[in-house]
Amino acid sequence: MSHNRPVVAEEVIARQYREGIQSGVGKSNKHESADKHVSGEALYIDDRLELPGMLHLCPRLSEHAHARILHIDVEPCYAIPGVVQVLTWQQVPGELDIGPLEPGDPLLAKDRVEYAGQLVLAVAAETPRAARLAAEAAIIEYEPLTPVLEVKEALEKQHFVQQPHVHQRGDAQAALARAAHRLQGEFHIGGQEHFYLETQVAMVIPGEDRTLQVFSSTQNPTEVQKLVASVMGVTMNKVTIDMRRMGGGFGGKETQAAGVACLCAVAARMTNRPVKMRLARRDDMRMTGKRHPFYVRYDIGVDDEGRFCGVKIDLAGNCGYSLDLSGSIVDRAMFHADNAYYLGDALVTGYRCRTNTASNTAYRGFGGPQGMVAIEQIMDHIARELKLDPLEVRKRNYYGKEQRNITHYHQQVEDNLLVEITEQLETSSCYAARREEIRAFNAASPFLKRGLALTPVKFGISFTSSFLNQAGALLLIYTDGTVQLNHGGTEMGQGLNTKVAQIVAEVLQIDIDQIQITATDTGKVPNTSPTAASSGTDLNGKAAQNAAETLRNRLTEMLCQLHQCAAEEVSFSNGIVRVKEKHFTFPDVAQMAWLNQVPLSATGYYKVPGLHYDRQAGRGTPFYYFAFGAACAEVIIDTLTGEYRLLRADILHDVGASLNPAIDIGQVEGGFVQGVGWLTSEELVWNDKGRLMTDGPASYKIPAIGDVPADLRVTLVENRKNPKDTVFHSKAVGEPPFMLGIAAWCALQDAVASVGNYQLHPLLDAPATPERVFWGASKLKAKVSDANR
Repeated sequence: MSHNRPVVAEEVIARQYREGIQSGVGKSNKHESADKHVSGEALYIDDRLELPGMLHLCPRLSEHAHARILHIDVEPCYAIPGVVQVLTWQQVPGELDIGPLEPGDPLLAKDRVEYAGQLVLAVAAETPRAARLAAEAAIIEYEPLTPVLEVKEALEKQHFVQQPHVHQRGDAQAALARAAHRLQGEFHIGGQEHFYLETQVAMVIPGEDRTLQVFSSTQNPTEVQKLVASVMGVTMNKVTIDMRRMGGGFGGKETQAAGVACLCAVAARMTNRPVKMRLARRDDMRMTGKRHPFYVRYDIGVDDEGRFCGVKIDLAGNCGYSLDLSGSIVDRAMFHADNAYYLGDALVTGYRCRTNTASNTAYRGFGGPQGMVAIEQIMDHIARELKLDPLEVRKRNYYGKEQRNITHYHQQVEDNLLVEITEQLETSSCYAARREEIRAFNAASPFLKRGLALTPVKFGISFTSSFLNQAGALLLIYTDGTVQLNHGGTEMGQGLNTKVAQIVAEVLQIDIDQIQITATDTGKVPNTSPTAASSGTDLNGKAAQNAAETLRNRLTEMLCQLHQCAAEEVSFSNGIVRVKEKHFTFPDVAQMAWLNQVPLSATGYYKVPGLHYDRQAGRGTPFYYFAFGAACAEVIIDTLTGEYRLLRADILHDVGASLNPAIDIGQVEGGFVQGVGWLTSEELVWNDKGRLMTDGPASYKIPAIGDVPADLRVTLVENRKNPKDTVFHSKAVGEPPFMLGIAAWCALQDAVASVGNYQLHPLLDAPATPERVFWGASKLKAKVSDANR
């Protein structure tokens, strides 16, 4: 056959050059599954057609926070029609423990339970109803033990899942001793339920040669693969994980999706039948960990201008009963205990406290939000103490560009946009004028008070466990010019697949409609890192870019050989490949490559350069770069009831050179509202027996549409490419916007502080529920009355 395909007709060339590709980098393409989402056609695991003989699993949970298991009688379970198999720890063929980093997380409780909600047994039955009835029929005898339920108690007793860690710069104690002003405080930061729309779910199909096909709603397919293999006592090549999309994750499916998949695998192998497990909302909330609640105490020294002279901060994370990812989460809280501020001489200590509650886990921001809330509480406290505007105190303590730019863990803050962003937002939000207007309103209004706050965000991007900063991709070009895209990231609604497809479309200069995105599959891209730490696009996008560039280079080399020209004479643009004066469509070139025996598949790989962290010394460069942002929020409160509304929010956020502005703005809006929910309405409550009482939407309040401010203004920082060699100089956008919600919490405290004429700081715990706002205002009123008397 001849390698010379027909040259493209002039009118086709003209049209494609005129119209261009509509879906490369920088364009606001809609989410690749948007139409399927709104029409209900998007398939999640529970939507898959049931296979013949499929069984359903239902759990039985512990009623005790801490107890010995004396006896389990499963005979009553088998009296329920449709029951096929009851699983206890004795049915696990391989390793019982599924701890992601260290042992401590048994798949099924063995001789004791460590929290109310721990999985004791599971029942496989023909129907979900039969499985639930049978699980409830089991008879379990316990000997209750005394639980540790409060983080302060665990801290005092030194009940730790891991030893404390320290970041130190200079001599904080000496600096505190010579400070002009010194203030102390302590407060609690609440946890947060992930409340993903799709609860934990998995389906396992047994195959020949002891293989298992696992459909898992997980952010970490390789971790699920590894743990299923471990629990089953087989090698990893016997297990394949398929993950097309999740109905939300937010970190809750980074480690804690594995248990459900492992249970299904055990039942599938025992019965040789397909098995599915989808947790009911109440079971999901009781079984799974949350964002870590924190107890914070601080001792701060400042000069007369409000600048730090010495800083001591203790961050005690409530880790629950086991380690899970708590070591790294508390580390990241410590890394972000500075937020945007130069601390000078500082001592930051992180404690990993063990309590008899569900093992807390990753959640958007991964500890960073808790560290930032701590320092923002401190900034407001300094402002009240020195009778200064809180924004002025913040700006005086910002990291500099040339000086005062080394963190307490000894990383240099480079490419700092904090001053620029703050100035722009301060102007666009009319902060100064609104501050004066609000002061006048509060002076004339005895019961309704308004509050205003402008708070910054500086968030480090990279996994702090540096080995996780790697990713792979597999790209296939077919002879009709279409492309199949496989990468190791997972799609949970955030638009990762859309962005990665845009990256490939940009490199190959083809339309995104020619690219088919597949499920994340451990059989195609092995040894994936979790889709977490805001790194999904940074890592997988770069790997896909490298794969696409490999293929483009192969095609270029082929064309150079066929047409006796230099590489500079070959160009890919708007779906047309130009070779000297000839023009070909991309499908023409793909067909040409096949005829000339040029491989049309390529893997791509990427690892982040230059990261290191000496844990023993507590210093290093754990982050590749920082993302910046700021939010200005205004609230109004009723001091007689504590009720409040968020009136307006102005946001300016840094995403580098945006890959998809529409998706990025959506992430900023969603992250902000989720952050506001954490710090205002989302209160987790346990009773004195350690049982979670807020275990459903009737008792746990996530933000609704009415909680979004009617006036919400979101702007992306323009003309500020990421100086680092990220994918097309973009920046991560998954987690950093979450911390913008801190502005609403600070605005609530500002409104409460107005009750005392801004002379006293209310020091509210988070979340600042209406009850806490009421109590805070009442406390300040009482102090003002006492002072007047």
